[in-house]
Amino acid sequence: MIVRSLTTLALAAGLVLAAGPATAATSQEYAIDWKPCVKDKNAECGTLELPVNWKKPNGEKFSLAVARRSATDPQQRVGTLVFGPGGPGDSGVERVVTGMSRFSTELQKRFDIVSFDPRGVGGSSPVRCSTSLLGQQPSPVIRSKADFRATISFNRKLAADCREHTGPVYEHLDTLSTVHDLDALRKALGEAKLTFHGSSYGTLLGQQYAEQYPRRVRALVLESVVDHSLGTSAFMQAQAVTEQEAFEQFVAWCGRTASCALHGQDVKALWERLLARADAGELPGLNAFTLTVRAQKAFYDPDWAEFAEFLAQLPTVAASKQSQQATSAYPMAAFCDDWSLPVRNYAAYEKLQRRITELAPQMRYPRSLLAISTCLGSPQKVSNPQHVPQIHGAPTILLTNARYDPASGYNWATNVARQLGKQAVLLTYDGWGHGTYNSSPCAQQAIDDYLINLVVPAPDTHCPALEPAG
Repeated sequence: MIVRSLTTLALAAGLVLAAGPATAATSQEYAIDWKPCVKDKNAECGTLELPVNWKKPNGEKFSLAVARRSATDPQQRVGTLVFGPGGPGDSGVERVVTGMSRFSTELQKRFDIVSFDPRGVGGSSPVRCSTSLLGQQPSPVIRSKADFRATISFNRKLAADCREHTGPVYEHLDTLSTVHDLDALRKALGEAKLTFHGSSYGTLLGQQYAEQYPRRVRALVLESVVDHSLGTSAFMQAQAVTEQEAFEQFVAWCGRTASCALHGQDVKALWERLLARADAGELPGLNAFTLTVRAQKAFYDPDWAEFAEFLAQLPTVAASKQSQQATSAYPMAAFCDDWSLPVRNYAAYEKLQRRITELAPQMRYPRSLLAISTCLGSPQKVSNPQHVPQIHGAPTILLTNARYDPASGYNWATNVARQLGKQAVLLTYDGWGHGTYNSSPCAQQAIDDYLINLVVPAPDTHCPALEPAG
């Protein structure tokens, strides 16, 4: 298994920290020493010193990396918009410094736009593990009792290695800890209330912030929603179904689009042949799992035309190269601190895999298998396990999701909308891809109006699908 296939292509009743420790810490002053960013001096970068463990606010500290761009129209400035990056593993600092096209011109006029690298990511005490050890990571597709035992053994060895190379923050990577980091950032920015736009995994941060601090929220957008209430079977089944739906949409597009490189072919039959060849080691740098992940990533934009060309040209594909650095980043460690997804034994895993195959015959090796295998037998207690969110007293929260999102499925968004009830409104984009803001002008306008003017879309609002160009 090529290590980059597992890490960079990877990631889709709760314990709530007592208010006491967080309250004790928030009496301290928080300040950011802003300086021009190295990559773009028009943006400002800085760090915020925060507790590693919010239950011990006077204990060890780490530096939270942050970045900011000031509102381009100071006369119409509303305040500060904090962007919550996805992943786990995405850099919010890079988003502000190099990726401002993510935000409309109007938002850039009206808000200072700020983001950060969550603890364990990028410039915020990143999780580091031995590259050589990561190169030995077992396949997430477990095929025997021996594989099951070997995966558990490897995970325990890897956890010890990552803890050694990362330091104490490794034991406090959970989103609930990041909630308290976010509130400290709000204070450092001088904002009485938080205006927040979370994307993908960042929606979990938004939900849990509103749960902890509902009256400190001004506006909250959750785009491509994560459902943090599901157990192992429900989590895997929901992920498999949404990937299969995305694949079916790709097949349908090829059937009706003459410019598709696979137009006129039996795409499902071709896919099965390619999966078999990948399993047999006949596709350089790919196996059945990494080929499936390649499909899911193609469905993000979606980039159907390029993916069809890719499939048509296989097996002409270059293998990934392993990093020559002594240690490599490993953002999946944060996932295992947020999710309890136990699998009792290989028999239970095999049953789970059979059910996934029934629900998603073409996407039977979903990327969520990596979540299961990576966290299997983890020696560390899950700090922030799943629960149904309990949010009371916050302003109306805006949820938004594409109907055919390959990662944060529409089934997650509708489930969270039901959980939140009158506390939230779901805005649906009836198209494709992971995200709505940059896919649908209709959704972007509604989100901007909500963030700027606090205008909430009517319940059950839908934005029309815009088919990607062929």
